[in-house]
Amino acid sequence: MSFTYLNELPTPEQIKKDYPFPEKLVALKKERDAMIRDVLTGKDDRFLVIIGPCSADSEDPVCDYVSRLTAVQEKVKDRVIIIPRVYTNKPRTTGEGYKGIATQPDPEKAPDMIAGLIAMRKMHIRAVEESGLTSADEMLYPENWEYISDLLSYVAIGARSVEDQQHRLTVSGFDVASGMKNPTSGDFSVMLNSVYAAQHPHHFTYRGYEVETPGNDLTHVVLRGAVSKHGNATQNYHYEDIMRLIEMYDKMDLKNPAAIVDANHSNSGKKYAEQVRIVKEVMHNRQVSSDIKKMVKGVMVESYIEPGNQKIGEHIYGKSITDPCLGWNESEQLIYTIAEMNQ
Repeated sequence: MSFTYLNELPTPEQIKKDYPFPEKLVALKKERDAMIRDVLTGKDDRFLVIIGPCSADSEDPVCDYVSRLTAVQEKVKDRVIIIPRVYTNKPRTTGEGYKGIATQPDPEKAPDMIAGLIAMRKMHIRAVEESGLTSADEMLYPENWEYISDLLSYVAIGARSVEDQQHRLTVSGFDVASGMKNPTSGDFSVMLNSVYAAQHPHHFTYRGYEVETPGNDLTHVVLRGAVSKHGNATQNYHYEDIMRLIEMYDKMDLKNPAAIVDANHSNSGKKYAEQVRIVKEVMHNRQVSSDIKKMVKGVMVESYIEPGNQKIGEHIYGKSITDPCLGWNESEQLIYTIAEMNQ
């Protein structure tokens, strides 16, 4: 046998029992989920800003960052809904390197999946408790969903996962907003087919059970740029790209057409400071085109306390150990700019 079985993981029910979501926060999450639903269904003209570290690598600085968003949210509450990024899994292109706190609670020590599941849940709960803002996470591993299914208000499916059938089927059972990123190839049809699959009911196997799902009508697209066959980053947030997306959406039987623009990754060529310019262009295009305004419901921004990134072991508080991020001062000002331009 090629697998070495190390530990039997606790069930989601066990983890939830040991680390419960406080009852006082359940109503808050329900309210936040409803607000996000109204934006994606066109009932609310506020704009979604999904913002935070590339990878939520350490509880204290992540919760510090998320709590800083609370005062900003209050100032822009009439025009913007902030969804903190608390991404506890880090997809790796080659499979090597730090995979996120859910796998490796201490990036300088060996992986520990049991401790990781606990650290993942504790961080999400603390972030909500201290900020009053429910978070987004990326579902890298579908079987992990149940461990935090009661905590999240937004789930992203990454560029390397969006073509996977198990991811698509699992999203069809979610009751929260779920963004399907375009694949690294940039193919819009793959992304839209993923949305179609997730919006419809399914019958499949999940965590050792035969299950049925009703479909998730809040599944939508996330534009993150692409990589050409020559290895060059190509953008897909421009005016022409959104108009093409609208045309393709119109040809498919999809509910609640909506797009989120990821301002980093291949859209910025991982030049994190470019996110400010990219977001401003997206907001400008919404101002000049009613069709684009109707389609583009939000942006994703990679942001942390300190700008840039660091190597594991440097221990700079609030600085990314994965992709470089926009710093706090620039991020705060960008949110105010988004609010001003959302008219």
